[in-house]
Amino acid sequence: MARDKGSARARCDAHGAPGEKDAPATAAAAPCGCCASGAATPAHKHTPRSEELKKSVTCRLNRAIGQLNGVKAMIEDDRYCGDVLTQLAAAESAVKAVSRMVMRDHLETCVVERIQQGDTEVVDEVMDLLRKFGA
Repeated sequence: MARDKGSARARCDAHGAPGEKDAPATAAAAPCGCCASGAATPAHKHTPRSEELKKSVTCRLNRAIGQLNGVKAMIEDDRYCGDVLTQLAAAESAVKAVSRMVMRDHLETCVVERIQQGDTEVVDEVMDLLRKFGA
């Protein structure tokens, strides 16, 4: 993706509301190396995601990475603590926004599907995830 010198919003046009879903999830993604190896049990689960969600999440993660790189430079330059903390809060907010987007997608896809299949253990999984995120 070509990057311009503009704002993060100019570099990424996938900024709808968190979890906004106009398109259904795409077909199953290509397997990763561990799953393509033909092992009887994959090392981890896979979740197909819409291209829109992937783009939006990637954009927000790139913003957080940029903010954290900025914080690192601020520390190396002995910048004022208050300024560093402000940038850390911005990075934390960006990561939390990604968490909310992924959680919403998880609830709308994986959890709904598992409940429809009669798998009520997914409720415990969701409760554990909510505890991890302080909800």
